[in-house]
Amino acid sequence: MKILLAPAETKNEGGKDSSFSIDSFFLKHLYEKRLEIIRAYEEYISSLSLEELSSWFGLKNLKEVEKYKHTLASKPTMKAIQRYNGVAFDALNYNSLNEKAQKYIDENVVLFSNLFGPVKAQDLIPDYKYKQGAKLPKLNVEKFYLENFSKALDEYLGEEIIDLRAGHYEKFYKITKANVLTFKFIKEGKVISHWAKYYRGILLKYLAENSVSSIAEFMTLNIEGLKLKEIQEKKNIKLLIMEIE
Repeated sequence: MKILLAPAETKNEGGKDSSFSIDSFFLKHLYEKRLEIIRAYEEYISSLSLEELSSWFGLKNLKEVEKYKHTLASKPTMKAIQRYNGVAFDALNYNSLNEKAQKYIDENVVLFSNLFGPVKAQDLIPDYKYKQGAKLPKLNVEKFYLENFSKALDEYLGEEIIDLRAGHYEKFYKITKANVLTFKFIKEGKVISHWAKYYRGILLKYLAENSVSSIAEFMTLNIEGLKLKEIQEKKNIKLLIMEIE
């Protein structure tokens, strides 16, 4: 069983590892495809002024913009699961987990970067900026990864997937073969959106701390603060409506 997770707009700086290479990523046979996107990205941002980049990155601080204008090859890397921060990643608090739980995440979680595409939690990536939905000239990044990585992902992910992504990332990879467990969170009868990120992080932490290995195993367990309200099934997808207590 594998777990899919969305990235975050904000990143942690720095890193202790060297710059990225083919050995930084899983699906090594598709490394050259990743490089096509990276080269197009770097070529485009190098052609823009700081003011134009400010708009494209969605950043007002020009010092921040300048930082992200530097080539990715010059930047140190860290695990993808540690690179991202934000609501879901704060809830997960990867660095506080024991070695067994961290290894579970490293080996079983796949994130969907707006730039690097699908990456395992343990894959090594630099600090970068790519606003969700931003477009490169003559290149649709989401469609590119969908067309070039879907077959390999189908084979890698196997028969059971827990999908904790936001809906946008279905543009990068749509699950068609595996049995899928996904979630909707409600409070006082209303669907929540922003705080859904937090509870996705809580779910991932729960999965890791309990070394959950199948959907059936997950369904037998209780999660503190969440109550299963309803199950909706359609084809290969099982949607759990979770009430926040």
